[in-house]
Amino acid sequence: MTLLYSEVEEELRAAVRGVLADRCPPAAVLKRVESDPYDLDLWKTLAGEIGVAGLLVPEQYGGAGASAREVGVVLEELGRGVAPVPFFTSAVLATRALLATDPADRLGELATGSADLLGGLAEGRTTAALVVSFAASPYRPGRGSSVSLDGGRLSGTVSAVAGAEVADVLLVPVGGELYAVEAADAAVQVVPSLDLTRPVATVTFSAAPARSLGPCDLAEVLRSGAGLLASEQLGVAEWCLDTTLAYVKERHQFARPVGSFQAIKHRLADLWLDVVRARAAARAAAGDGSAVTVAVAQAWNAGVAVHAAEEALQLHGGIGMTWEHPLHLYLKRAKATETALGTPGDHREALASLADVPGPEGV
Repeated sequence: MTLLYSEVEEELRAAVRGVLADRCPPAAVLKRVESDPYDLDLWKTLAGEIGVAGLLVPEQYGGAGASAREVGVVLEELGRGVAPVPFFTSAVLATRALLATDPADRLGELATGSADLLGGLAEGRTTAALVVSFAASPYRPGRGSSVSLDGGRLSGTVSAVAGAEVADVLLVPVGGELYAVEAADAAVQVVPSLDLTRPVATVTFSAAPARSLGPCDLAEVLRSGAGLLASEQLGVAEWCLDTTLAYVKERHQFARPVGSFQAIKHRLADLWLDVVRARAAARAAAGDGSAVTVAVAQAWNAGVAVHAAEEALQLHGGIGMTWEHPLHLYLKRAKATETALGTPGDHREALASLADVPGPEGV
């Protein structure tokens, strides 16, 4: 497995970055976060013109049949722009859940309901959300959920669901099965969230009609999502590093650029090394997707994104502390994803178990 980017991946990156630079610069994101965070027009462009919504969808269902590596490249760019689009929630988590309803992973044997939904997702006609708490993890997949099934109807509540308020279809895992519920049949209440560019909501079902799509290994879906989330965290860290480098070259104190001071050089050099390691970890998780590479990526990248945003905030000085500068959006995204789909501590604990490292009682 190579960690290098292919020509196709670089072309995809250029296309996504070009659209985001034109339609969704950080300053534009900042303007809309207090009113209507999600930019659904931008999402339609990314889904319809570039085809990002169907990257993971097999060709027989109208998708691109791409790999997780291409998805990782898109997430890097969306992280660099803190783009307020439901790519991760719909084109990654929800799509992975639908694909998981084929237990043998033999594409073409999916139930008709899953196949139809995948076709809509691939074309960008439909947006879906996996109704799982964003605080759940591959190790505790049921966290934040209390939904039960009775006679083909769902009742209960799931807290901190990302992407639910802009979803047409809600995918609800219950008892090892995946069920589809029309968004109109559920109550979706947006709640305060640290990340202004990715709101979360409480989803409540009251005898909502649901149709079964088949068995679903939720832990595996969340593990896949956590591995790809590392690419988004990489994008956040890269933007913070690049923006800070540009700033310290222009900002002068004592008649010289701030970046010329040795202490600043050392801090940025250390941060650059952290980001390089984060890139290797994210690429490994996207290319391999094993429990070990995912745990490594999340254990490292979540902290790097937060550290990069904190360093950027400090090195920008007073301007970095203002609401008018978009830097706080990146710090909030980094802090929010640090606890999404498992904390770094959760992943380190899992990695220790996978590597057969003895705990304190075994030392």
